[in-house]
Amino acid sequence: MNLRQLRYFAKTVEAGNITRAAEQLFVAQPGLGLQIRQLEEELGVALLQRHSRGVTPTPAGQVLYERACDILRLVEDARREVKAASGTLRENISLGMTNGVTNLLGVEIMLAARRELPGVQLLLVEKQTLMLIEALERDEIDLAITYDVAERPGLLRVPLIEDELLLVSAARPGMTDEPVTFAEVARHDLVLGGERDALRQMVQATAERLDIPLRIPFEASSVAAIRSLLLKEDVATIMAYGSAVEDIQAGRLVGRRITAPVLGRTLYLVRSLRRALFLNESALIDVLGRAMQHLVEAMGPLARPLPSLAGPLSGTVDRLSLPRAEGAEEAKLR
Repeated sequence: MNLRQLRYFAKTVEAGNITRAAEQLFVAQPGLGLQIRQLEEELGVALLQRHSRGVTPTPAGQVLYERACDILRLVEDARREVKAASGTLRENISLGMTNGVTNLLGVEIMLAARRELPGVQLLLVEKQTLMLIEALERDEIDLAITYDVAERPGLLRVPLIEDELLLVSAARPGMTDEPVTFAEVARHDLVLGGERDALRQMVQATAERLDIPLRIPFEASSVAAIRSLLLKEDVATIMAYGSAVEDIQAGRLVGRRITAPVLGRTLYLVRSLRRALFLNESALIDVLGRAMQHLVEAMGPLARPLPSLAGPLSGTVDRLSLPRAEGAEEAKLR
């Protein structure tokens, strides 16, 4: 048993699919499959249950996955501690955020990190939720602040804020910012993301539940492209306040709250449970927690802080990182 095999096996469990795991590891699928078979032969047990949807760990495989995560974290801890002992370590930490959060907090977070964490070089990465989660699983980023993250093996999710989505359209004569019902939203031609986009899936699920048809003549995943369409065409979109804040404040766009029902999302802090902690990670997480409090203040009635922000955010992250029934503990934070 070696570290490469443990890393390959852990990634396969997290991806739930050998092909996807091979892509994330940048290795050939046959080579990955061979490493896992060698592990199974050495231990004398089946580690993965293979089925039409991919793979899931057997009971023995789940035990190995948990131990592999511990071992890989210890190896990374040892590497960092040795570098720190030389007195020359400057940690490079990459933080992924969605467009709306970047608009509202990106500069504040970078300035606070520079001021309070001299041992950290912080890199901000802006992507959509799906791409951020994939980047976390490929170890391309270290932390993410993003919306509506589904539970996945190997990921720690800390719910931070619940906020409302708005109907956003170009400002036109006589238009007000009065709330609109979802039925009224559906009367607009909408521009939304593609079918894999989590926000679009939420909107469509609501429409199906209410038996209200939608008109979606345009699909775009780029906030810049959506903004351009809103200003040039008679269309509207549904988005977070942060994604349109500059245009709303400048009077180019109008954002209206949606009622019957309210459309809301949960903002999460996400990290890999397999990755070792940075030396300055707790301090950075507390910087992020304070920034989230500022976000709630900036959004007013559109946002509600969750219990994870009641104290230092690092304390919540540490508590959830311990082995426990994660779903039950996370439910308390809502």
